[in-house]
Amino acid sequence: MTGPERESVLEGCCACGHVRYRMAAEPMFVHCCHCRWCQRETGSAFVLNALVERDRVILLEGSTEVVDTPSASGKGQKIIRCPRCRVALWSHYAGAGEAVSFVRVGTLDDPDRLPPDIHIYTSSKQPWVVVPEGAVQVSGYYSLDEHWPAASLERLRAATATM
Repeated sequence: MTGPERESVLEGCCACGHVRYRMAAEPMFVHCCHCRWCQRETGSAFVLNALVERDRVILLEGSTEVVDTPSASGKGQKIIRCPRCRVALWSHYAGAGEAVSFVRVGTLDDPDRLPPDIHIYTSSKQPWVVVPEGAVQVSGYYSLDEHWPAASLERLRAATATM
């Protein structure tokens, strides 16, 4: 388990309430990305993603739509959105394929429960964003082997083994 004590089930929804979902496992890792691409995509200073196996994100109500979106890597990403209010709920990036969902922490009912384990791409963070003292941060992307807990790496390997 990373970060502060976390319960294993979290639920969330879109802005209009059409989509409700459950994250049926604690995240493998939570990162706060400050890259320019995430800033543009979210219209904010950063995005906070909780990475969890795709089969642990369970649709409880409503339906979703998949929007193919360009990414800085050039490989694109699939953003899962509410078809009514268009809120981004989670994504699948090319690197992990559809095996891992990057859940938007802000869509959870209690987002306070998932602070970031790491701040990434801090070289392009907005100058007025202050990363808390003692928080783990890197100027670009991070090394999974260096930053992820061993149990999370095992979960990631299992999730991507069938890709």
